[in-house]
Amino acid sequence: MKNHILSAFLLTLCCIVFFYVIYTAVVWSIAQLAPNHGKGEIIAYQNSTSHYGFANVGQSFTNDKYFWSRPSAVNYNAAGSAGSNKGPSNPDYLAQVQARIDTFLVHNPTVSKEHIPAELVTASGSGLDPHLSPQAANIQIARIAKVRHIHEKVLAELVETHTESPLLGPSYINVLKLNIALDQLK
Repeated sequence: MKNHILSAFLLTLCCIVFFYVIYTAVVWSIAQLAPNHGKGEIIAYQNSTSHYGFANVGQSFTNDKYFWSRPSAVNYNAAGSAGSNKGPSNPDYLAQVQARIDTFLVHNPTVSKEHIPAELVTASGSGLDPHLSPQAANIQIARIAKVRHIHEKVLAELVETHTESPLLGPSYINVLKLNIALDQLK
């Protein structure tokens, strides 16, 4: 029995050293190679500290003159990253999605229900997704063009310019960067 206790103690000690010290140091070192040293991409807007955002954390945009973000299950609170944990058959969840669909259709009357991308009415797993697909951005162009009195072609070019295509995976658009560029249009 002494051998088992000693082995268990040594294994525990090795795991603590590896996971608490070595693994943490490796992850921290890799983060130092990233832009902004792993602290996220901070975007200053209009040279003001009161107008800024984190490019890697979703933001709430619900004004008709902006591209809307993906809904958040945690009200865009980065300290509480989480999904809703409600299944697709949960009546509360279905009611919430239907309310989002209804709201979207009221603000975008030229869009039919079957053309609304799911990402515009459902929250992501983290509740903080800062990106939309080009399809989700393009479907909002008519509303924004009408409110801002901008030609739809100009907005389509803006969406195209801000579409990022990774090496692997689908194309995406950072909503905060797109909305800042939208405000900067003359």
